[in-house]
Amino acid sequence: MADKKEACGLFGIYGDPEAAVQTYFALHSLQHRGQESAGIASSDGEEIICYAGMGQVARVFRSGRDWLERLRNPIAIGHVRYSTAGSSSPHNVQPFLSEYSRGQVAVAHNGNLINAGLLRDEYEAHGHIFRTTNDTEIIVHLMAKPSHIAKPDPLGHVLGHLQGAFSLLFLFSDRIEAARDPYGVRPLCIGRTAQGAYCVASETCALDILDAKYIRDVEPGEIVTLNADGLHSRFFVEPGTVTPAHCIFEHVYFAKQSSRIFGENVHQVRVRCGQQLAREHPVEADVVIPVPDSGTSAAIGYSQESGIPFDMGFVRSHYVGRTFLSPTQSLRDLGVKMKLTVVHEVVAGKRVVVVDDSIVRGTTTKGKVDSLRAAGAREIHMRVGCPPIISPCFYGVDFPTKEELLANNRTLEEIRQFLHVDTLGYLSLEGLLGCASLPSDYYCTACWTGRYPIPVTTVLNKFVMERHQMQLFDDLERYYV
Repeated sequence: MADKKEACGLFGIYGDPEAAVQTYFALHSLQHRGQESAGIASSDGEEIICYAGMGQVARVFRSGRDWLERLRNPIAIGHVRYSTAGSSSPHNVQPFLSEYSRGQVAVAHNGNLINAGLLRDEYEAHGHIFRTTNDTEIIVHLMAKPSHIAKPDPLGHVLGHLQGAFSLLFLFSDRIEAARDPYGVRPLCIGRTAQGAYCVASETCALDILDAKYIRDVEPGEIVTLNADGLHSRFFVEPGTVTPAHCIFEHVYFAKQSSRIFGENVHQVRVRCGQQLAREHPVEADVVIPVPDSGTSAAIGYSQESGIPFDMGFVRSHYVGRTFLSPTQSLRDLGVKMKLTVVHEVVAGKRVVVVDDSIVRGTTTKGKVDSLRAAGAREIHMRVGCPPIISPCFYGVDFPTKEELLANNRTLEEIRQFLHVDTLGYLSLEGLLGCASLPSDYYCTACWTGRYPIPVTTVLNKFVMERHQMQLFDDLERYYV
């Protein structure tokens, strides 16, 4: 759906002479996770260089086409971003490259740190100067603190100070360190190429593009080191002491259908959701159509279970990115119109079941319904592959405020009337959790229940650290040489 925003995509590879080029293609496969900015940092074993900019991967490296050659090194990490903490602007692009007493480090982050604002206030009070407004920079300040450096495992000690959701890649001059928060909110996996290079990625689709073999996920609370000695692991929290809280919205919307996250294929989970949706909310109709692409798998499942024929009532333009990732509502509305075109012959005079993955604000959904009415649909039955969203997310999903959420303080009938549909059915929470293979208490369901597995003590938003207007860099294409 076009109402919600997430997240970031991470990729790192050690031991490939073409590591930067491999990272470039891997980031292409992760582009669905973020379209605001992209960047790659690489190391020759002694020095790290980084190039990043605003826009999608192809645009960033088309405008800096000589940089892929300059980045040619055997170690690299990359990042595609949608801002969930800090504004969409050049000073917040990642990887974030910095230098402290232990040398250079580049950091790429997916998730949100709940306590970043408090930590930043503390460090600024002691004279620290910040040059971004995102939560990732605070990690480097923690790493640079002398008392932290003195610890037996400085990085593990620093990660223990962080509260919230984080999948992180650290590029040091001679190695990559990959880490995941103790709850395992965001996905992170490990693979190995046919040439023997180890890699780490947000989703397995990034491994697939390189023909790399999936090995396993980075475990919650684990730090994985990739260096000249291979792959090594340690934990910064005792394994088994924290119940996982995997973001099941990754299965509902964020992840690519071909990816394997939290132990199972995304497409298969979505198909099961569609099948369960048909059992919970049957209807007499002539055709089932998805809102592509994230609603397609669930629509297939709904068609299979109900016996109602599946067809493509919307055609998607692949020259328009994920409108969900557009930073303003007006751009999201315009993007939806450009992205989805109604196939009149599929819906005219028909009783249509429209299957979407989720509804957040509902404004773009309403626009799609109106376009189906204009195309001659006789009845429109909206079916949604997850429960009503009633609470914002503080773990790396830039949902709007609680007041902006369509399902907040509205009855199902009020939502139906707002959307101008004949019937409306949401997948139940029990039904959704039953479509995933892990125990139900291993998933975060805060956006549907308001129950947050990681305590949130203050009301947060993506601009929490932007207390002062920051001047943008004069050269938008220049980043960290």
